[in-house]
Amino acid sequence: MRPPAPPPTVPPGPTPAATDPATPKPSLFRRRIVGPITAQLTQGITPDRIAFTLGLGVALSLFPFLGFTTILCFVVAAALKLNQPIIQILNQLLWPVWIPMVAVYIKAGAAIYGAPAMPFDPVEVSRLFLSSQVEFWAKFGMVGVHAFTAWIISVPLIAGATYYATRPALRRLATALARRS
Repeated sequence: MRPPAPPPTVPPGPTPAATDPATPKPSLFRRRIVGPITAQLTQGITPDRIAFTLGLGVALSLFPFLGFTTILCFVVAAALKLNQPIIQILNQLLWPVWIPMVAVYIKAGAAIYGAPAMPFDPVEVSRLFLSSQVEFWAKFGMVGVHAFTAWIISVPLIAGATYYATRPALRRLATALARRS
């Protein structure tokens, strides 16, 4: 049995749309999402590597602590030599998903530990954080442990699901781009 052939890579070069001034301006989604991914494919990055970046990017962008996702994405992407622009764009795009996922992680973590679900009131959390750090950590410290535990369990599931969901489309895109040039 022979191993599967590696996915095609596309040599760099200008796209036909870039040379035709009569071409209408692409949508925001095409410019900000599809464009950078297509550019990476045309620069020789494999579709599997981009799918891996997307998978880890989604999982890391859901880290349940405010202010740490950008740093976490940067450090992991640098350590694994992943594409920084793709992972950071993805991180910023997932803010609307991140907000409700914090509550999901808190409740899932409480269920994992068998702890009673603590009501999550952002106004109360911020008031307590600003007024008394000791009281804040005494009241919400274990909530953070619960959320972190639920998140760390979800990372391989989210990363794997995203990787396997995006890989076929990225391979098709790479093949289509290779045929064009």
